[in-house]
Amino acid sequence: MASTSTSGDSLRKTPLYDFHVANGAKMVPFAGYSMPLAYGNVGAVASHHHVRNSVGLFDVGHMVQSNFRGPTVTAFLEWLTPSSLKSLAPYSSTLSVLLNERGGIIDDTVITKHAEDAYYVVTNAGRRDRDLAWFKEKLAEWNAGEKAKTEGTVEHEVLEGWGLLALQGPEAAQYLQGLTSFDLRELTFGKCAFVPIEGFNLHVARGGYTGEDGFEISIPPSQTVDVAQLLSKPPVQLTGLGARDSLRLEAGMCLYGQDLDEDTTPVEAGLTWVIGKDRRESGDFIGAEGVRKHLKEGPPRRRVGLTVEGAPARQGAKIFAPSSEEQIGVVTSGIPSPTLGMNIAMAYVQNGWHKKGTEVAVDVRNKLRKAVLTPMPFVPTRYYRG
Repeated sequence: MASTSTSGDSLRKTPLYDFHVANGAKMVPFAGYSMPLAYGNVGAVASHHHVRNSVGLFDVGHMVQSNFRGPTVTAFLEWLTPSSLKSLAPYSSTLSVLLNERGGIIDDTVITKHAEDAYYVVTNAGRRDRDLAWFKEKLAEWNAGEKAKTEGTVEHEVLEGWGLLALQGPEAAQYLQGLTSFDLRELTFGKCAFVPIEGFNLHVARGGYTGEDGFEISIPPSQTVDVAQLLSKPPVQLTGLGARDSLRLEAGMCLYGQDLDEDTTPVEAGLTWVIGKDRRESGDFIGAEGVRKHLKEGPPRRRVGLTVEGAPARQGAKIFAPSSEEQIGVVTSGIPSPTLGMNIAMAYVQNGWHKKGTEVAVDVRNKLRKAVLTPMPFVPTRYYRG
């Protein structure tokens, strides 16, 4: 979900690097890793359509997988994030955000509760150093505090070298069901389980970043290549970053470093829903003051969707009030949508300009193009809710 890149020499590799190369992947730097952009002669648009219509497999092993454990772990993670984790059922997940002291987003994350004293947390590769340093600093602070001294400390384990695969698309469940005796109908969107898959016992979470039904599968280092081979037989198609970006934008999903950063609050980002109602009142989380100010007074700007006429608006394109020189916003992500056959974009605009149907002008290659604020997701999501 993050977009920083590093020089070729220092690039990390996921456990599937050799697997990608053997399958004809074009490898590119992404979030400090060498990652597949596309495979063989299958273009990004063809891959995109395959995931929307059938099933694709993504290597997301660059993401940071962590376990947090301890008697006070729920309270600790509720200090780090504005989410209501006390009320989260075991083996359920929520999207959340790590906030700095000002209420800005350090990273977006998926938090999964396994038990009252155990959580599985996935964070972005491009924020690895920042996140891990933050966890270390805040854990030391927490474990030195009164609550930890009286009720117990929290420990953090990074699952180094583990694989993470996303099987995504309307045919994902049917394919995976053919490999397991576990009834996948029990696994609705946002739930997870340990599932026996052809002799492997793997952590399978139902969800993903494409807007389609699918699964994210966490795999111990020694089994990652075998599981990737198992999950990449027809109709499954290996899918790279090119299609991942267009799929997530159609689904209205944020990419850290483009659509989210440390100067953006969850209220501005349209992620107010991740803030638990009880948490808004208690305000007992890092960054609460900035977040509550935006909740009370309204944020200065808001994340919106746009459809753009004529040519695609890319990251950094300026947005103006119609027939005016007043800049009111900026595009953070933009593409020609393969599914819709039109140009779509995600942007931030001044509060008051954010109502759907509002017409604005976007500067695309020094020409003002008409754009209309459009609700997201651009393409309806098809999560499995049972």
